[in-house]
Formats: sequence, structure tokens, C-alpha cells
Amino acid sequence: MASACDSPVDDIEDMVTSHDPTPHERQFARRNIVPRPRKHKLQPAGEELQTDSVIPGTQKIWVRTWGCSHNSSDGEYMAGQLAASGYKITENPADADLWLLNSCTVKNPAEDHFRNSIKKAQEQNKKVVVAGCVPQAQPRTDYLKELSIIGVQQIDRVVEVVDEAIKGHSVRLLGQKKEKGKRLGGARLDLPKIRKNPLIEIISINTGCLNACTYCKTKHARGDLASYSIEELVERARQSFQEGVCEIWLTSEDTGAYGRDIGTDLPSLLWELVKEIPEGAMLRLGMTNPPYILEHLEEMGRILQHPRVYSFLHVPVQSASDSVLMDMKREYCCADFRRVVDFLKERVPGITIATDIICGFPGETDEDFEQTMELVRQYRFPSLFINQFYPRPGTPAAKMEQVPAHVKKQRTKELSALFHTYKPYDHKIGERQRVLVTEESFDSQHYVAHNKFYEQVLVPKKPEFKGKMIEVDIYEAGKHYMKGQPVEDARVFTPSIAQPLQKGQVSGLPQVSLLDRLNMNISHYCVFVDFISRVVLRCLETPWVQTQSDSLNVL
Repeated sequence: MASACDSPVDDIEDMVTSHDPTPHERQFARRNIVPRPRKHKLQPAGEELQTDSVIPGTQKIWVRTWGCSHNSSDGEYMAGQLAASGYKITENPADADLWLLNSCTVKNPAEDHFRNSIKKAQEQNKKVVVAGCVPQAQPRTDYLKELSIIGVQQIDRVVEVVDEAIKGHSVRLLGQKKEKGKRLGGARLDLPKIRKNPLIEIISINTGCLNACTYCKTKHARGDLASYSIEELVERARQSFQEGVCEIWLTSEDTGAYGRDIGTDLPSLLWELVKEIPEGAMLRLGMTNPPYILEHLEEMGRILQHPRVYSFLHVPVQSASDSVLMDMKREYCCADFRRVVDFLKERVPGITIATDIICGFPGETDEDFEQTMELVRQYRFPSLFINQFYPRPGTPAAKMEQVPAHVKKQRTKELSALFHTYKPYDHKIGERQRVLVTEESFDSQHYVAHNKFYEQVLVPKKPEFKGKMIEVDIYEAGKHYMKGQPVEDARVFTPSIAQPLQKGQVSGLPQVSLLDRLNMNISHYCVFVDFISRVVLRCLETPWVQTQSDSLNVL
């Protein structure tokens, strides 16, 4: 007969009743606790002193994130809260006491990397806390058993979960954020965070979506659409610029659907945000599906021409076959996608349209795939994300008749080969462009900048260019980049209205007194007092200390 303990507890609140003391009452009670010595058996001389107390908030944490920019933002928030609570965030996994693994469930390889990292951490006797879409969508998966989990809407409670994991406990927080019965976009946007790049702020404008794509596992984790208010988002952008950010990325599972659940829309948000962007700073809009952007084409055309908004849009088509799109339940046809692209190319000259394509979706025929190839030949997308189809457990597409693996691989190779037959930037050699420099290239030989169309331009690695808007002459072009030579005597413009934070510095920390900081971390100090008391008591039990203490009448 199964034990009552066999049933999983999805959220720590399930263990709390109305008769239990509130967190404030518990903290007040702890301040009045005075450690009292207890009598123990004498410790034999020469025996090593053993203590079993752990002080949370003093350990090193390694944070690893897979997946989209929404997930990256969540990882930055979790790292910031842990650092603000006293933990040290390290970039070296070997030095860490605990690994915080923030997962992606879009494709099988991403989950495989996540699973292997858990195994590696356990082999090295590291504590593990898991977060992101994989544990949210399938918390009862075998390899997640007994691990602590932070749900995608519970990232504001990461410190609680890590504290318990450090002490050897398992806690799972998987609930939804709600207010007056209505689901919220997630945790507050003003939480502390550590930006991976201090010059770039990633803002999640909503979570979830309105679609039910048959291949998508993310829907199981992020759920239905839930948007943040315009006021919250504008305030977050304002705070970011005050911390030296010069580029903002708006992200979500579908930015085009923003606001439909709260009586507003994406253009209304964007017009409010551009009022806050300093001259020379830039805003990048995230992925939007065709059905929702169709309603706002005129407004979006005007917004994407704004001098402080990148003329760039990511619109996934996935397939050019209407039959395949129907099986995917994408809620649009290829003609809708073409209408979006054609309209924006006409109204926003030079705009960059990025798109995604899935190769080998169940039921895709050779004729279906050829339609997709023809779409790419026609539009020659400068940014194309090609994905071989992977059936995700629990999705309708996983139950459909699959395209043979060798056919999927072949189609992926053919589309990739087509993509590499054209060079989208050769005609730009000789142009003079203004670019915003925000990061270092992977080879560490250049800085990476972007022009108005969010095209990548590599510039000389001079510290005075970082975070600046500069003018360059394009002298070389590759498949994914251009190279620019800074114009002599041209003005180097600083868009930031404040000095950027240092790499690893915590954003959003309020200026509070030392006493307030002690109160915020009172639980850690109470544990510390208990720990010291135990050490002192053990020392008093040793024969040498016992003799000395007898003469002093301590015991």
C-alpha cells in the first residue's frame, strides 16, 4: 500500500495552513531565541570535531542557462537575487557548491545537455537545483526525482529553494502567479539581476501564448498568455537606462500577442517605450507569429522606422506548405506570412526579416518541402534558423506518423546548402554606417556592433568604443557579418545616461542601511548563531577545555 508521502507536493504553500505563524511572526520569534548549552557526553581526546550545521548564503553558485532570451532573462534574475542574498556567483562550475541549471524544452538536444549536466553535477557531489521549462512541463520525470525545482513563474523565490537545497532538502515550487484570480506575467520586473552583458537589458513583456502548436513543448511550461502592464514595462526600461544600459531586447514566446489578455496591444506598448529611450540607445523587438502582427502592420511599419528602434523583426514561418502548417496548427497560411514580409519590406526599406523553418515535420512530403525551398529562394532571408524536427514527449506531433530520420537529415542539409549559396551583405561594402557597439566577438579579436537593421558589424577592439554609437566604413562582408573601419575624426556618441554596471554587478539593489540589510538576511544570521553555539559547546566538551573551564566555573 502506497504511503501518503508518495504523493508529490507541487508547492511549498501546500504544507502551510491558516493556523501556522506568518513569515513575519517566525522572524520576530527567531530574534528572541537565545542559544542554551546542552549536556553532552564528553568527546574523546584526539577525535576530530564534527559539525552538521550549514550556513546558507555563503556558498558559490554556478548558473547555467539554455534556450531563448526569455530564459536568459530568468537566469539573470535568479543570479541577481542569489548574489543579493550573499551567495557568490561563479563562472567556474568546478568551484561551485551548487549548480543552478535553467533548462530549455524546445528540442531534444537541449534537454539532453540539461540531463547530462545534472548527471555530471551529481558525479562531482554538487548540490543541484533545476529551473526552466523542462521541470515545469514534466516535474515527475525520473531523472528529476528528489531534485529541487523552481517553476518558471517562481523565480522570485530562488533564494528559498537554494537555501533548502544547500541544507540537503528538496523543495518544488511550481505554482502560478495570480492576482484576484487572474494569472500574472510572472515574477516582479524590479527584482535584482546580474546582466550577462551590462549594456543589454532583456525584458520579458509577457509569458505564454495563445497558440496550441502540435509540436511545442514550451506551451506545457509557459501556459496561456499573461502580459505585464505597460506601466511595469516602461518603469523597467527606465530603471535599465539609469544603470547604463544602451540596448533593450523585448522578449516573450510571442511578442505580437502582447496585451490581448489585458486590453491593450503591442504598438501601444512600443510607443510608450520609445519615449524613454535616450538618443543613440536602441530597442530590439523579439519574435512574433504572423497572425497577431497582421492586425498591426501599419503601426508596426511606423514603429520599425523609428530612429531608436532596430528595423528588424523575427517572424517564424516554419513551413511554406499550407498542409503542413495546418497539421502544426499554426493558425495562418503561407500567404499571410508573405503579406507580412512584403508589406514591411515596402514600408521599412532595408528591414531585416529573420525566420525559422522546421525540416521533416510529420507528414511533410517532398512537394511540401520544395515549397519551403522556393520561399527561401525568393526572399533570401539573411537570418534563417533551420531546425530538424524532434518529437517532444507529450505533444500531439509526437503521436503522428514520423518522417524517416534520414529524410529529415537530408532535407535539413539541402536547406542549409541553399542558405549558404547567397551572401546578403556583399552589396553593402563601401557604405558608411552608424553602429552601436555592445559586446565582444566569440574570437575575442573584435567588438560586435549592430547597424539600424540589426546586421552584425565587427569593429576594432578598442575599449573607448564599448557601449558607444560610432560611424564606420564597411570594407568586408561575410555570410553573417560585415567589418567596419571607424571613420577618423567622427564623433563617438555615448548613448548611456549613466555609467554602466560592472560585469557581475547586481542590478536593481535598493540603497538601504546596514541594519536593513541585516534584517533582510536575518534567517542566515540566526543559523550562524546556532552554528557558533554548537561549535563552542563541542569545544567545551573536550578534556583540555573541560579542565580549563572547570577552573573558571563556566560549567
